[in-house]
Amino acid sequence: MDSNILNFTQNRELSWLKFNQRVLEEAQDPSVPLLERMKFVAIFTSNLDEFFMIRVGSLFDMAHTDANTRDSRSGMTPHEQLEQIFKTVAPLYKERDKTYAEIKKQLHPYGICGLDFKELEQQEKKYVKKYFKEQILPVLSPQIVDANHPFPHLLNKEIYVTATLKLKDKSMFGIVPVPQFISDVLYLPGHDLRYIRMEKVIVEYLNLVFSQYEVSEPNYICVTRNADVAPDDEALEVNDDFRHLMKQTLHKRRKMSVVRLETAEKLSPENEKYFCDRFKIRPNQIFRTKIPMKLSYIFTISGELPEAMKRPLSYQPFAPQNSPRVQDGSLMKQIKRKDILLFYPYESMNPFLKLIKEASADPNVMTIKITIYRLARKARLVEYLCAAAENGKEVTVLIELRARFDEQNNIGWSERLEEAGCRVIYGFDDYKVHSKICLITYRNRNEIQYITQIGTGNYNEKTAAMYTDLSLMTADPAIGRDATEFFKNMSIGNLSGNYNYLIVAPTSLKQKVLYLMDEEIRKGTSGRIIMKMNSLTDVDFIRKVSEASVAGVRIDLIVRGICCLLPGIPGYTDNVRIMSIVGRYLEHPRIFSFGTGSEQKIYIGSADMMTRNTEKRVEVATPVLDEDIKKQINHYLRIMLNDNVKARVLQSNGKYRKKEQKEPYIDSQAALMDEALHARPEIHRDESSILEKLKGIRLPVLKGIRERIHQTRRTGITQSK
Repeated sequence: MDSNILNFTQNRELSWLKFNQRVLEEAQDPSVPLLERMKFVAIFTSNLDEFFMIRVGSLFDMAHTDANTRDSRSGMTPHEQLEQIFKTVAPLYKERDKTYAEIKKQLHPYGICGLDFKELEQQEKKYVKKYFKEQILPVLSPQIVDANHPFPHLLNKEIYVTATLKLKDKSMFGIVPVPQFISDVLYLPGHDLRYIRMEKVIVEYLNLVFSQYEVSEPNYICVTRNADVAPDDEALEVNDDFRHLMKQTLHKRRKMSVVRLETAEKLSPENEKYFCDRFKIRPNQIFRTKIPMKLSYIFTISGELPEAMKRPLSYQPFAPQNSPRVQDGSLMKQIKRKDILLFYPYESMNPFLKLIKEASADPNVMTIKITIYRLARKARLVEYLCAAAENGKEVTVLIELRARFDEQNNIGWSERLEEAGCRVIYGFDDYKVHSKICLITYRNRNEIQYITQIGTGNYNEKTAAMYTDLSLMTADPAIGRDATEFFKNMSIGNLSGNYNYLIVAPTSLKQKVLYLMDEEIRKGTSGRIIMKMNSLTDVDFIRKVSEASVAGVRIDLIVRGICCLLPGIPGYTDNVRIMSIVGRYLEHPRIFSFGTGSEQKIYIGSADMMTRNTEKRVEVATPVLDEDIKKQINHYLRIMLNDNVKARVLQSNGKYRKKEQKEPYIDSQAALMDEALHARPEIHRDESSILEKLKGIRLPVLKGIRERIHQTRRTGITQSK
């Protein structure tokens, strides 16, 4: 291990926990509307669930198989990382629970009341008891645990009500699964939105469930299981159907080892030992939570509210706008004339979908080829691809079945596409296909021509309204030829293709990025690098950033999540500035900019600077060749770099701090929403335009702006993957 790199790097997992803490900070921000703050608590919680399932699960596997291996960025063994994770997570639980309680308290005056049983009014208690007896009790499956009744298998992230039971002089353990097919919450009659969690109802009436026993120590628990199952862990026969293999993998995930236990009440020493022995865990893997263990219902509460009640508690609705660069009429003709860049969610995904729909019926179109990683539950894209196949087009869909937690959805879509006559392929055994590329091939008189779309985000119509992403559509023949070569290589299992314009992982993307950084290093203090990504862990890239910094290159990195590089370390990263934007929308574009002026080179694509992306995935990035689109992207980058409302700056000690808030106050997402709502075809402005627009806003005004975020277009956020 290179000990030198340890001077300016930090541990990946601890960096991720700092990112999730930034999500929690949005829940604590009084300028964010109350229901949106509660959603941030839910996002923080679901993020943490996935972290335990995947990252903590992976570390447990490593601790058992290669306990002495050391993390290249922190020098810690798997066991040392786990210990530090548990130590870091414990105070986050307390901070989250306190935040939830405060928001819940503030929602009460609005008539939104999540209640404990003791808080119910007398009539409500009667209603709940009647409902329990008639609707819940008949469908419960309670069990005792003794010599004749073995401890049941607890499903991952499901809630179980537990108690100590006593019959005469015999004690035993009782457990009641909270049925998955009943509602998480019971809404109470009345005008206000008063509700109680179903597990709390079951706890209250355990004496009816175990009527012949004396019930004590009522509680409810939830286990988190290791979900880090990869198909390459399985024995893969050459003749095995990959879709069948994925179904087996999903089944295996349900039964893997426990990595965390959550409890509603403090455990007695006897019960703590019992659970530790039962699940083969240690006490520091047990976390008490004072908030609901499942928070998905929070996202449905707003649907239960009348509009007048919801308005002051939520962000003002924002619908992705029509791009000013897209006119009525044929998309194919417009793209032939000039490249088009869409910026989600400020601009709508509809032009891309319209392009596929148009191509599906165009008699000149011969083939449509696309790589798919994640899709929405309802996907017009799939319907258009199926229509194209039914219209006689050759449609090739490379669908990645191993998109974590979307495996079942992708299996279903692959079957639907095959039924319609599309050719469906699955990529490689050891490499996930994470690229976002679509190629339309058509005949124009006697000439073969192309339209290529390359994006930074998935073809997911739901997340396109929640994640920020770029989508480039171009008729450039050179990029089209490269895309043709790419799909040919994917179809024949060739990872080592050669491309003139596209840069493709695992063979050329990282190498090209490092080469372009070397070009800036040769410029010394005239060099300039700006990169935006979700996460940064790749050691080769980190070393090159340090080398560039030492050479005097000015480097700005916008990294939303994990960042293993530390800026501002004397002699290593003096010229590096790193920031993270956490806002209404999940920041997702990957943009790589090298140089300035006429020599500037910009690439956009699907890859983060993580070793898994650069070496173990198929990723595609494209150069931006259209000068107007370069200006467009530079404009977006300038706004983000000037954000001083939602941006946090990474310090050399690994901590983040918000920028000093001074005039002009710039929330980048709010500014981009505002621009989309008032878009003109000529949106490109000089560097000072956004600053000029906001000049004159005084400090006292900021508070007013932030307090009425839910009533204006001046602020924004949602978070996750």
